[in-house]
Amino acid sequence: MNQDLLVIVGPTAVGKTALSLKLAKEFSGEIISGDSMQVYRQMDIGTAKATVEERKEVPHHMIDLIDPDTSFSVQEFQQLAQKSILEVYLRGHLPMLVGGTGLYVESITHGYHMPRVPENREYRAKLAALAEKEGNEALHRRLQEVDPETASRLHPNDRRRIIRALEVYNETGKRFSELKKKEPSPYRLLWIGLTMPRPLLYQRINERVDQMMAKGLVDEVRKLKEKGYHRGLTSMQAIGYKEIISYLDGEMTLEEAVDLIKKGTRKFAKRQLSWFRRIPEIHWFDVTHDQVYAQIQQLVAGKFPCYRE
Repeated sequence: MNQDLLVIVGPTAVGKTALSLKLAKEFSGEIISGDSMQVYRQMDIGTAKATVEERKEVPHHMIDLIDPDTSFSVQEFQQLAQKSILEVYLRGHLPMLVGGTGLYVESITHGYHMPRVPENREYRAKLAALAEKEGNEALHRRLQEVDPETASRLHPNDRRRIIRALEVYNETGKRFSELKKKEPSPYRLLWIGLTMPRPLLYQRINERVDQMMAKGLVDEVRKLKEKGYHRGLTSMQAIGYKEIISYLDGEMTLEEAVDLIKKGTRKFAKRQLSWFRRIPEIHWFDVTHDQVYAQIQQLVAGKFPCYRE
């Protein structure tokens, strides 16, 4: 059964949430988050989750699944998101996969079969010790040497996934990127990509960070820290969280932390664009152009006319 799936991607702060909410209301949609950090509970401001009010207006899935100290893999995301998509489709609603985590989104759209390689805890501990001693960059450099394709897709601070990729290579002698197999998509896909001129996007990113600070990002991170969630966790390595932890630990001023968040987010947006530009099926729209919503609306109505309310 080829289920319908609308996919909305693009860099952070480009306007994916606003567009997805508007389309969901018009096409009887339900939103499945394609963001690797929104699965964590208690991390709301820094991950830019849809508000409680927005989630009341439109059902959201794949948000607030686990605590920040719980491990979570792309395989788990794939299984849970596929289940959510099927349930939405069987309700007669349009499933909408919305987010900017490229690997998570493609694990759904491209039918990835992720490598089933058992954990080697001793090897993992060895790599973790190396990262503590020499920094995450040392692990990332090691991955670049054996699997440059996977390394190019992972941020140096994404310690857990870097360790996993190195573990796969250590156990099998093959690159993670080689073992990750693609199959034809099980969905009837429509891809929409959002973009805007780079200077404007960077301005919006800076403004979003300022808004996060005004909403209480420091208090959010402080409460997480008080509950024992530390910087060694994958969740706490997210942009916005690791910098504020450094501020709270007295390693930098708040101004320096905010500046690092803005710089890190701008670099992240650049990587997101590079990732999604590889996918030829995406219909790209510059959100600053006149009538852009009408064009997107027409495209969605042409592909999925039966959902229009």
